[in-house]
Amino acid sequence: MDMMKMMQQAKEMQDKMMEMQKGLENVEVIGESGGGMVRVTMTCKGVMKGIKISPEVISPSDPEILEDLIIAAVNDGKSKGDGKLADETKAMMGSMGLPSDIKLPF
Repeated sequence: MDMMKMMQQAKEMQDKMMEMQKGLENVEVIGESGGGMVRVTMTCKGVMKGIKISPEVISPSDPEILEDLIIAAVNDGKSKGDGKLADETKAMMGSMGLPSDIKLPF
């Protein structure tokens, strides 16, 4: 076991991971709720870029429904962003000849 080679591979993996995460700052996902009546656009890093709300879900007498739909859409977007990050990580690990299910500390 060549310790120097292992250290070099760990550094390469860390560099690739940082590059991938930086790239995902610009990748957008769409989160939806209420059958698409509320849609949020956000980056894979969780930054919300936009929101579209159908007029039929805006009810001054029951704002909780809209609040719940917004929360659900943001959570859906976050989940999709996390999924994209996981997919990209698995692909990166596979390209380096590492098991895709390895747990990374960073």
